[in-house]
Amino acid sequence: MSRIGKQKIELPAGVTVEVKENNTILVKGPKGQNERVFDSRVILIKEDNVVGVDIKNKEKKDEVSLWGTYSSHLKNMILGVSQGFKKQLEINGVGYKVAMQGKDLKLEVGFSHPVIFNIPEGVQASVEKNVITLEGVNKELVGQTASELRAVRKPEPYKGKGIKYVEEVIRRKAGKTAGKGE
Repeated sequence: MSRIGKQKIELPAGVTVEVKENNTILVKGPKGQNERVFDSRVILIKEDNVVGVDIKNKEKKDEVSLWGTYSSHLKNMILGVSQGFKKQLEINGVGYKVAMQGKDLKLEVGFSHPVIFNIPEGVQASVEKNVITLEGVNKELVGQTASELRAVRKPEPYKGKGIKYVEEVIRRKAGKTAGKGE
């Protein structure tokens, strides 16, 4: 039995959940809307202001594993349209810069040329000094975009130069030391 799957999710004010054809779940809220196709073995239960997820056969292990997963997906969809998700990345390094170029980001991170990073539809980016803020209603899309942006120039362990998450701590290594010359 799934502990996460059994939990009911209370809908915040202004959020609606509806089931469309092909088991597509549409969640609408003040920040926007989220849509996801759920597995056919997963059932959405909706009562007044509370929603939950159930499965058809509680005896099959693969269906029970879907129960908690899709319950978490539904919870993240509801949280996204009501509050939104946000990731912040920081650029460190001498001469490293970032600027908005239309909807895209122009990164100057130590390469011979600037890197143009395309922001996908559904994610809003903003830049303030050396901090990039990514916001959106889809948790997976915001996280994936932040991960791809960090991969442009991962932080290195000696000086800490590169693109890192704001809350990330870079474990620093000691550099080479000069020998005594015996």
